[in-house]
Amino acid sequence: MDKIRHIAGKVDQLLHMFPAVAVIGPRQCGKSTLVKQLRPDWKYYDLESPDDYQLITDDPIAFFTLNTDKVIIDEAQQYPDLFRVLRSVIDENRKLKGRFLLTGSSSPEIVKGITESLAGRIATVEMWPFKQTERFDQPLPDLYERILSGADGIEAFSDLSTSMTLAHSMQALLQGGFPEPVLESESNDLYQAQWMDNYIANYINRDIRGLFPKLNIHVYRRFLSLLAHHSGHQLNMSSMARALETTVPTIKEYLDIIHQTFLWRNVQPFSNNPLKKVQKSNKGFFRDTGVLHHLLKINQLDALLVHPVAGFSFESFVTEELIRGFQSTMATQLEYSYYRTVDKSEVDFVIEGTFGVIPIEVKLNTVVKRQALRGLEGFISDVKCPYGIVINRGKRVEFLSERVVQIPVQYI
Repeated sequence: MDKIRHIAGKVDQLLHMFPAVAVIGPRQCGKSTLVKQLRPDWKYYDLESPDDYQLITDDPIAFFTLNTDKVIIDEAQQYPDLFRVLRSVIDENRKLKGRFLLTGSSSPEIVKGITESLAGRIATVEMWPFKQTERFDQPLPDLYERILSGADGIEAFSDLSTSMTLAHSMQALLQGGFPEPVLESESNDLYQAQWMDNYIANYINRDIRGLFPKLNIHVYRRFLSLLAHHSGHQLNMSSMARALETTVPTIKEYLDIIHQTFLWRNVQPFSNNPLKKVQKSNKGFFRDTGVLHHLLKINQLDALLVHPVAGFSFESFVTEELIRGFQSTMATQLEYSYYRTVDKSEVDFVIEGTFGVIPIEVKLNTVVKRQALRGLEGFISDVKCPYGIVINRGKRVEFLSERVVQIPVQYI
C-alpha cells in the first residue's frame, strides 16, 4: 500500500487556488505515485514514454484543444516548450482552477520554464524522499504549527508528543528516505546498496550527461565522492578545486548543478546580525543521508556513529527533516540559513518567517552541556529571538534555560 505523503493536502489546496500545480523533486522520490493518488480519475501522460511524448509534442495545440483540464503530465522537463504552450491554454480561461498537474525532476529546465512562462498561473511544490514520519506512517509533528503560529515563548513546546522512537529516527538517518530501497530493504538487506549504486550511476550517466553534455563526467563523478566528505561543512572551494585538479569556477558550477538537480542543498550564511562579523562561506549537505552514507561506504549504524562524519551527517539529516516539515505546511516567505562568526560562534540552522527568527542547534549527543549553548544564547540575545531550539538524541522535551528548549529528533 502506498504511503500518504505530508504534502498531499498542500497540493490539493493549491489545485483549488491555481490553474496548474507543479510537483518537483529528485527522481524516484514518489512524485508520480502522489499525483496519481491525488487525482486518480485524471488523464495521465508520461513524457518519458515515447508514445505519450509523441502524442503531445507532434501537435501540442491540438492535444490541449482536446485536453483542456484534468490532465497530469509526468516528467514535464522532457519537453521545455510545454510551459509556453500551457501558458496560452491557461490564459484562454484564466479563472478556471485545478486544470493541470505537472511533475518534474533533475532539471533546471523545469524551474526556468515555470518562472519564465507560467508565473502567476502555477504553484510549485517541492517534494523529497520520505520524511521520517512518512516512512513510519505517522502524521506531521505538531512542532511546525507551534513554530508557525508565532508563539512567544518556549512553553508552546511543553506538551509536544510523538509516536516515533529514537530507533526509528536513527534507522531513517542511516538509510535515507528514497521510497523504493526503504520499502524493499524490509525484506532484502542487499537491496539498498544495489539500488543506490544504480541510482547514482543513472543520475550521472543519464541526467547529468543529458542536461550538461559538455560536462566532464569523470571529474563530476569524483566531485560527488569528494563532496560526501564535505557534507554539513562550510565549503572551501579552493581546496576542493586543488583536490580535483580543476578550477574554482568549475567547483561553483558543479555545486550549482547538484543543487538544481535536487541531490544537494546549498545553504546561505545568515548575515542579518549587525553586532558581529559573519563568515560568508556557503555550507551544504546531501539532501538524502542514504545517498551520503552510500558514497562514504557506511552501511551499519554502529559504523556511522564512530565515523568522523557522524555529527555532520546527523546535522544534515535534522536540517533536511525540518525543511521538509515546514515545506509540508502552507507557510510562505520561509528562509533557511546557518550562522558562524569570525570568532567561531555558530548556530547550525536558522529559520526565518513571519513568526520571526528561530535559531536551531543540532547535537548528536543525548545530553547537552551548558557550555555548548553559548553560541545559541549569544545569537538569541543579539538578534532578539523569542527562543532557540536544540535538537539531539535526548529522551524528552526539556527546557535547558529560560529561552532554550531541547526537542529530541524523534519529535521532528
